[in-house]
Amino acid sequence: MRWLWFGLGWLMVALGAIGALLPVMPTTIFLILAVGCFARSSPTFERRLLEHPRYGPALRLWREQGAISRKGKLFASAGMALGFVLFWWGAHPSWKFATVVGLGFLASAAYVLSRPAPRPAPPDARRC
Repeated sequence: MRWLWFGLGWLMVALGAIGALLPVMPTTIFLILAVGCFARSSPTFERRLLEHPRYGPALRLWREQGAISRKGKLFASAGMALGFVLFWWGAHPSWKFATVVGLGFLASAAYVLSRPAPRPAPPDARRC
């Protein structure tokens, strides 16, 4: 079972890397899933993701507080809006299919926007 989690972790990392390159595909959610998979299979890779200079802070914030930064919410919502516009423009979907996809994007955006903002660091942590 450990190898299954390990393989899924690397699949999530690959999808996150693709998301970092494509504006319409998310990155952080796949890395959050990768951290979860690696937590069950490889503490070394879990730690490497949590300590990553670019993605580590957001991953730790999600793990510790279930929070998303204001900037993260803005980029996620803008990415979903852009994704829908590109879908509409490129796929020329029927209005029924476009409505289903649009409602999916709206539900996803509502979830992201409903997550709490990060709590400020305690005073002792700021002195370091």
